[in-house]
Amino acid sequence: MKLCIRPHDIGKDMSADELGEKIGALGFDGVQLAIAKAIRGNDGSPEALTPDAVREIRAGFNSHGVEIPVLGAYFNPVHSNKEKVRQGSRKFADHLKKARDFGATLVASETGSYNDDKWTYNPKNQTDEAFNEVVSVFAPLAQAAKEAGALLSAEGAWHHCIYSPEQMARFLREIDTGAVRVTVDVLNYLYIGNYEQRRAIFDKCLELFLDKIAIFHIKDFVVQDGKLVEVGIGKGIMGWDTFLPEIKKNVPNAILVFEGVKDLDESLAYFRTLMETL
Repeated sequence: MKLCIRPHDIGKDMSADELGEKIGALGFDGVQLAIAKAIRGNDGSPEALTPDAVREIRAGFNSHGVEIPVLGAYFNPVHSNKEKVRQGSRKFADHLKKARDFGATLVASETGSYNDDKWTYNPKNQTDEAFNEVVSVFAPLAQAAKEAGALLSAEGAWHHCIYSPEQMARFLREIDTGAVRVTVDVLNYLYIGNYEQRRAIFDKCLELFLDKIAIFHIKDFVVQDGKLVEVGIGKGIMGWDTFLPEIKKNVPNAILVFEGVKDLDESLAYFRTLMETL
């Protein structure tokens, strides 16, 4: 297992070398890199990712012992502005083509919401219309991943169009070209009505698409005033002490990504202690 972090959780509008130095000093193995959110002067567009720019970004991280196994190219496939969808698809496809130049194997995205840029719950998200629209956007990208020798990683969430492990399994059956993988973010699948079933949801992911799981997002939470509120790892009720041994056993090559983690130093110390007990 590799322990990674999103660079823009460390700093924004910085050089790859600056970010690599900070992340390497913390002891992370690698990053899930969303270029536009982290790298100074680069919006991650096909035009901006010239060969020189790619080499500079890769070297900036690698020179500090930090890999780039995952590129984040998140976009909303059901956005009402279809030009945004077209541009998002174009950027994603370009990331797939250039993934190996970064040393990456995976390019990741979530599956969108009809609330456009808010990415929040909309009842239309949980319809066959939504499912079919997401399939229509991602099926060509799954083919592009195969042709590029890269992997597309899809991430579900209760408030998005692929809202449950069962829907993710259905989605995989529709688009998989052999180059499709899954990012499992258990907290994403939770809301106030099902958070007590988090272990069952985790187990369902393993049951339905174990051989497709490439990434786990690491988060923790508590319940406050009827809402799920993120807290530092080990300070909440997620249950990483029980999840992590199962990940080690069933997905030993998983990429574990700290995503927006609170109290980073304490969270990292806690999680490392868990990993050392495996």
